[in-house]
Amino acid sequence: MITRYTPVATLTAAVFSLMTFSPALAVEVAQAQEQQPTQQAPADGNGAAVSDQKIEAFAVAYLKVDKVRQDYSAKIGATSDEVAKQKLQTEAKTQMVEAVKASPDISVEEFTSILTAAQHDPALANKVREKIDKSAPSQQ
Repeated sequence: MITRYTPVATLTAAVFSLMTFSPALAVEVAQAQEQQPTQQAPADGNGAAVSDQKIEAFAVAYLKVDKVRQDYSAKIGATSDEVAKQKLQTEAKTQMVEAVKASPDISVEEFTSILTAAQHDPALANKVREKIDKSAPSQQ
């Protein structure tokens, strides 16, 4: 079935690309998690550990982070100088973190936790994808 919505596999690929695009973001998030342990229960395969409110907040933040990723991917792709590329990657990482911090009702730690859980939990990934699809028109 072909739809205009992003399938779960594409969402997962996009999520991986966010982390691959900026490994420094993963490091920063990991450091933040060590400093502030999350109080949420880990996802247990049914998506129940993440509230609908958090999924909604994640979707809003995800769209902001994805916009930064798209903007910087184009800039990085158009640059041949390795030093300039590294500088742009650093800027992108900072902007991604700031995009999550500026999003209401979600922290960087919660964003990363949901991101990771969605990669391993198809039910949660589906819920997240649905929220992103619903949120996308209002965010663009």
